[in-house]
Amino acid sequence: MARAIMIQGTGSNVGKSLLVAGLARAFADRGLRVRPFKPQNMSNNAAVTEDGGEIGRAQALQARAARVAPRVDMNPVLLKPETDVGAQVILRGQRHATLSARDYAREKPLLMAAIVDSFRTLAADSDLVIVEGAGSPAEINLRAGDLANMGFAEAAGVPVVLAGDIDRGGVIAQLVGTKAVLDAGDAARIKGFLVNRFRGDPSLFDDGMTAIADRTGWEPLGLVPWFNDAWRLPAEDVLDLASGPGNGAFKVAVPRLNRIANFDDLDPLSSEPGVTVEIIEAGRPLCGDANLVLIPGSKSTIADLAHFRAQGWDVDLAAHVRRGGHVLGLCGGYQMLGDWIDDPDGIEGRPGRSPGLGLLRIETVMQAAKTVRQTQAVHVDSGTDVTGYEIHLGRTSGPDCDRAWLRIGDRLEGAASADGRVRGCYLHGLYASDAFRAVDLAAMGGASGLSYEADVDAVLDRLAAHVTAHIDLDRLWDLAEVVRD
Repeated sequence: MARAIMIQGTGSNVGKSLLVAGLARAFADRGLRVRPFKPQNMSNNAAVTEDGGEIGRAQALQARAARVAPRVDMNPVLLKPETDVGAQVILRGQRHATLSARDYAREKPLLMAAIVDSFRTLAADSDLVIVEGAGSPAEINLRAGDLANMGFAEAAGVPVVLAGDIDRGGVIAQLVGTKAVLDAGDAARIKGFLVNRFRGDPSLFDDGMTAIADRTGWEPLGLVPWFNDAWRLPAEDVLDLASGPGNGAFKVAVPRLNRIANFDDLDPLSSEPGVTVEIIEAGRPLCGDANLVLIPGSKSTIADLAHFRAQGWDVDLAAHVRRGGHVLGLCGGYQMLGDWIDDPDGIEGRPGRSPGLGLLRIETVMQAAKTVRQTQAVHVDSGTDVTGYEIHLGRTSGPDCDRAWLRIGDRLEGAASADGRVRGCYLHGLYASDAFRAVDLAAMGGASGLSYEADVDAVLDRLAAHVTAHIDLDRLWDLAEVVRD
């Protein structure tokens, strides 16, 4: 019978995703069939499963850590924000609806049933399901109808371990305060706690661990030091990319769009020793010394194009092109580079036609049908294989598509300017392919010195060793409970 344990956090970004990935690899290396699970995730950085579904990229990394292929049941509800008040709801990998927060609340009973069903489906062919919460259970104003933390733990009968982040300060208050605000039933579901991201001599926090245990009654399961190689793993938040060394001579400037999506294209570049990836925040000009300006994907292309212009980045980009710089647009960024974006049915908002940046002779027509698939391609000029995925709305055509630079089966993909310095395509994840990345960087004056996929697996091995050294895995296994029917 499968067992399950849930890692919740005292807040967002306390390291839950990384802890689950490390635990997944550690328990898998003990010969267990491990499955990661996150009931509800909110992210525009999605991964595509083999059957054409979408899940959070963090769960795809956790599946890789567990040495299994990602499945839609690992993240049955994925929320992809489209505006400040609404999000696209992905249910078991497929687009379900676009809902406001109020409308979403009415959908929760249906969603909880699907979440529990996915959880039990995973448990049916596993020994251990490691569940990741979202945000914090201390947000008791959201407890009614909760899908992500204690609501799920109660519905599925899963015990909880609570993780706090000492690096941000106040970890004793984080953990003890959470106990103080939870109702008795929820507090009783928490069986132990972890303190994450410690720096320095761990013996200096012995009294702190005791103070937390005394005030909560929860069992201390580990004091986990800062993991220095975390930046080498695929980032869930674009801001995490800034934690790399960033001292390579080849500079990639990436304007941060409001609804930036599927930016995992940047992870291999950020890991390259000879490359610096700089995220350009709103209000700052695009780097004048960049070799490549990469315009990433967007969940709301037309709105992000307006944001792009509002920062003056269109002027900076035109100057970059005049200086002989390279430009690459991916997915939504590809659409922005064209002459026009036509949205006759109002897929992204009001129906209308918007002028693009005019750097590629192409036009895009938005369509309701969504393309979601894993993809194998070939780089036309070099013949190198490229592995990636497509996840987009819209169809793009125009004269510059005659210079398509990728081939997917019998069709050509992408577009390029006459001088080849401005390019775009719909294929995400293409820079994870080592041979293509080396060829493409060389063509722009850069160089590759990394085997990316091998590097990710090596970091996951080191992460597993890290958590094994600092978390009592045997006790965690004992605390995990058998999944009930």
